[in-house]
Amino acid sequence: MIYDTLEHLEVYQGAHPGVMKALRLLRDTDFSQWEDGRHEIDGDRLFLLLQSYETKPENDTPEAHKKYIDIQYLLSGRELMGVAPLEDMTEEVDARPEGDIWFYRGPVSNFLLTGSRFAALWPGDAHAPCVAVDGKPVPCRKCVAKVLVDWEG
Repeated sequence: MIYDTLEHLEVYQGAHPGVMKALRLLRDTDFSQWEDGRHEIDGDRLFLLLQSYETKPENDTPEAHKKYIDIQYLLSGRELMGVAPLEDMTEEVDARPEGDIWFYRGPVSNFLLTGSRFAALWPGDAHAPCVAVDGKPVPCRKCVAKVLVDWEG
């Protein structure tokens, strides 16, 4: 997992070509006129999901992906995101392989997602997004960049 600000993205040069492409896109794009939904950037190798929602009091089913790296970046609002190593999850509660998403139960540690902060989450990172700060739901708008792990394949 990477948790940082877009101002520092050049530090990750060489980490993964798709991740760098996505981070630059997040840094350099004005999403204010983009509609919610899926936006293909490089076919199935890199696409964006724009979402508007209200944070929730809790998220007790962390998720993980196998084919894609998630880069979560809030365009507006603020939220807590729980994260933990996948091996710390105690139970798989739902599997949707066709959507590349698995849900679990297990302990997570929370961090704040707001401003220019982003979280890049690899397949070994269970994550529980969309949690209200101080339990007070607020409206948010998020861009999730989905980056194919097997970029060259």
